[in-house]
Amino acid sequence: MKNAAQTPIGLALLRIVPSAFMLFAHGLPKFQKLIAGDFEFPDPLGIGASPSLFLTVIGEFIAPILIIIGYKTRIATLPAAATMFVAAFVVHGADPFDKKELALLYLTFFIVIAMLGPGKYSLDKK
Repeated sequence: MKNAAQTPIGLALLRIVPSAFMLFAHGLPKFQKLIAGDFEFPDPLGIGASPSLFLTVIGEFIAPILIIIGYKTRIATLPAAATMFVAAFVVHGADPFDKKELALLYLTFFIVIAMLGPGKYSLDKK
């Protein structure tokens, strides 16, 4: 028989661990770059370096914080997933699979979180 606590704990881990990895490994350095006024950044969508950096900070720093605490979780997965979609299919589109693998993994995590919701251990709990 399944333990009643397994699913909520599993959802919490699914939500928190990849988001924390995204936040600290990718989002925080870009956020620090932004607040330092260094707007040099790739422009994969042709909207300019500064807007690209700003949108990436939303997807890799702000959204993961919201996902970790479980606030507006399904909405917060949208910019995170969109950022990973652009990373995988635009920035690394022509690269071999191993270069886009991490972005695809993050994209998958964020899609699954959007589908399953934040779970019991979140501010959005239902």
